[in-house]
Amino acid sequence: MYMHYCKRCHRIFMLNGHKMICPKCTNPLTELQISYLDYVEMDMAEREEFKNSCADETRLPELKTTYRMYKYSKWYKELQLKNQANLPVTTLLAAMVHRNTDDYDLSQTH
Repeated sequence: MYMHYCKRCHRIFMLNGHKMICPKCTNPLTELQISYLDYVEMDMAEREEFKNSCADETRLPELKTTYRMYKYSKWYKELQLKNQANLPVTTLLAAMVHRNTDDYDLSQTH
């Protein structure tokens, strides 16, 4: 289980795997450094405080982590072939989900 934060939903998700898109709103997620076990040991007040820390743009960089192994996957390599504008992978994936098609226009994702 990996911990993720969605800015738009202002919600923390426990997800199996390194997900990049929010399962609720399909916007990009931020993967967090905190372990699943550390998070579940928090009481409700601590969880709320942690969620508020994630919402703070100055604190979020300290709380996040980057999973880089996806760059070796087939889906990532295929996605980058379509990435003429060199956009972040989360932006590309969110655009695909929002449009619900493989034929999306990357110039409209800015």
